[in-house]
Amino acid sequence: MRTLPPLNALRVFDAAARRLNFSAAAVELCVTHSAVSHQIRQLEDWLGQPLFVRLRDGVRLTVAGSALQQAAALALGQLEEACARLRHDPPSSEIVLGAPGSFLANWLIPRLERFEREAPHIRLRLQTSAEVAELSAKRVDALIVSGRDWPRTLSTTALVDDALGPVCARDWPQRPRQAAELAAMPLLHTRSQPHAWQEWAQSQGLDGAAFCAGRQFDHLPLMLEAAAAGLGVAIAPALLVERDIAAGRLVAPFGFARCGAAFTFCTLATRHDEPALTTLLGWLQREAQQHSD
Repeated sequence: MRTLPPLNALRVFDAAARRLNFSAAAVELCVTHSAVSHQIRQLEDWLGQPLFVRLRDGVRLTVAGSALQQAAALALGQLEEACARLRHDPPSSEIVLGAPGSFLANWLIPRLERFEREAPHIRLRLQTSAEVAELSAKRVDALIVSGRDWPRTLSTTALVDDALGPVCARDWPQRPRQAAELAAMPLLHTRSQPHAWQEWAQSQGLDGAAFCAGRQFDHLPLMLEAAAAGLGVAIAPALLVERDIAAGRLVAPFGFARCGAAFTFCTLATRHDEPALTTLLGWLQREAQQHSD
């Protein structure tokens, strides 16, 4: 007898983990938001540990959630393919796309429905990842990460410039008036971009070494929450804070500066002309162009 959690809860978890948003998962599954939340709680109770960290504007996977996502994606994908063969219905093309969770939540997922309408024959699986090694290990088919220097084994296409800038709460009483004042203020850093403050400071003609101190956060969403709560000034890509700025949660007192890096679509060079990957890249380029305009 197999010892398995409720299979419907796994199916709901797979959708929520791919989209990092319970509401988006509910739309995909044609159920209510509360139904998704109930199934996730049921699965977490069965496992005895949380799978998601709940945030204001979405969720992120815990370590346990990431491990289960990989296993569930593999198992459900194999089951789907087997059923398709039995129905004499060849499975659709599938792409596993890795990107930082903040990029997925703030840029890609809000646009995902347009891709699904444009390319219904391609199933896009999203995975939180920022490591180029994931491509070589074939755990992802494509990757979107910020950078400027890439191995020759990769085929890369820059999508959007990674412009950086300080952000803080709109009503923060210590809100700086000059960029040089920032070095003496409580600075917030994220481990995913450990040199962001120094790169921005150098772009402003300031001493980057003066911007090393401050609080460290494992993930950008946590750092932005701390900035919105008035704990200090964060440094973030314009692309990933535009919704927070539009909502008035954060302000960028000095705007954003290009520091040479770009959010880049990466695949193995040996796979760059695969039809499904070419379709995805073309769509991403059009979305990036509309964003820039």
